[in-house]
Amino acid sequence: MDVAKTVFVTGVNGHIGNHIVRDLLEHGYKVIGSVRDLNDPKKVDHVRQHAIDLDCEQRLELVEGDVLDADGWTEKLAGCDALFHTATVYSNSKKAEVILDTANKGTTHLLTAAKNANIPRVVYTSSVAAVGSLPKGREKTEDDWQTLRSSPYTVAKTESEKLAWELAEKHGLDLRVINPGGVLGGGFIKPTPSVDYFPDAIAGKFPMAPKIPLPIVHVRDVARAHRRAFEVDEAEGRFIVAPHKNKTIADVCRTLREQFPETKSPRRAIPRSLMFIVVFQDWLMGIFGAERRMTRKAVKGYFQGDANFSSQKATDVLGMEWESFEVCIQDTAEAFMK
Repeated sequence: MDVAKTVFVTGVNGHIGNHIVRDLLEHGYKVIGSVRDLNDPKKVDHVRQHAIDLDCEQRLELVEGDVLDADGWTEKLAGCDALFHTATVYSNSKKAEVILDTANKGTTHLLTAAKNANIPRVVYTSSVAAVGSLPKGREKTEDDWQTLRSSPYTVAKTESEKLAWELAEKHGLDLRVINPGGVLGGGFIKPTPSVDYFPDAIAGKFPMAPKIPLPIVHVRDVARAHRRAFEVDEAEGRFIVAPHKNKTIADVCRTLREQFPETKSPRRAIPRSLMFIVVFQDWLMGIFGAERRMTRKAVKGYFQGDANFSSQKATDVLGMEWESFEVCIQDTAEAFMK
């Protein structure tokens, strides 16, 4: 690039967001990133560290903003060449109202501001949760949409992406959407539900691992896909970013043990018929204050579909070359074992 283009990124403190910042800086872009609290070191220090590491602090600016607030976004976006909207609540335990409001109100506020600020192109972070895991046994593509309402997060990602497409049509926005699978890899401050079971696996807190379907992608690939969706003029529509399909948590744990024999990660998978034991154990731990992960409703939802997703469009159009499944596991485990 002769003149550095400026990309505005929301939610830069998150796992995906801060990797997008690094990827953009590595490729010569100027980045303006928003966080809710500029005075919170956990939201800003790791993001600023990317610019320090790359010796380009002059190309990174952090600003304060809450996507739940409608005011001020147009002014923040003024003069930018693109908006990457990643800010969301990725949780299976927070109140449904918080998850849904952040997704839907945030989408409305940011895409409306993008229209008012004449942003040429918007790249929006969705999820395979909006694509759906049904019908079972068939490869899912960008033409598929989620039909289940198994969790507030699933509902939020589906509703907010549909809303994004409606707003894009209404406002004439050039919108491209990235739909990642379970995002692995290091470089996070707060573990997401895609990786938060790693410490328990490493410590051997469960003797067998569930065969819960989980399509896998490395966070660096998710960041690259966002940048390429902006750079490739002919890119359009949705892009599934889940190259390691038909994987399960049991596959992850088994590979973790193979790579790190010193851990106690389970080698064996628990049969689906015995999943009631996992649900009971989760309920028991919940009594003592642990976060519930394996409720009966959640487990039922996990097994209704599969992790068979096609990332061919992202490979062909965005020119993606994917990190291996083994690197996904290794980088995630090392983040917890430091």
